[in-house]
Amino acid sequence: MLIRPARPDDTPAIWSILEPVIRAGETYTLDRDMSERDALAYWLGPDKETFVAEAEGSVLGTYYIRPNQAGGGRHVCNCGFMTGAEATGRGVARRMCEHALAHARSRGYRAMQFNFVVSTNARAVRLWRALGFQIVGRLPLAFHHPAEGEVDALVMFQAL
Repeated sequence: MLIRPARPDDTPAIWSILEPVIRAGETYTLDRDMSERDALAYWLGPDKETFVAEAEGSVLGTYYIRPNQAGGGRHVCNCGFMTGAEATGRGVARRMCEHALAHARSRGYRAMQFNFVVSTNARAVRLWRALGFQIVGRLPLAFHHPAEGEVDALVMFQAL
């Protein structure tokens, strides 16, 4: 599996990953009716470096990395990860996060923080913990899950 910077010709593949996740509304705080244009502008925004995970010419997942805050908080990065449904269980998210951690170190970040991990996203919570992230905060009932109702969101952190 190759992880590389996203290119303009990747946008259809990236949208094919983003759209079902956004529409499901179970793991991201993005509007479920967000347009393709707005979703791609968000994911590929100038404040982010965006990458894709590719195998045999197919994009299986995507992630972005950016400073979590401006000014005095720029030394901590933030990331967002999405994997295509057909790639679930194939280690794509793990490889993207390992790449993100190495890339963050190479860029001089001192820590990585996930600001809003939906507590019912058990696979992600398990993976992030396995990769060294700690739960450093809990936001009670901060996310309205379409099936579970109001659930907690977690703040997860790892020093680099």
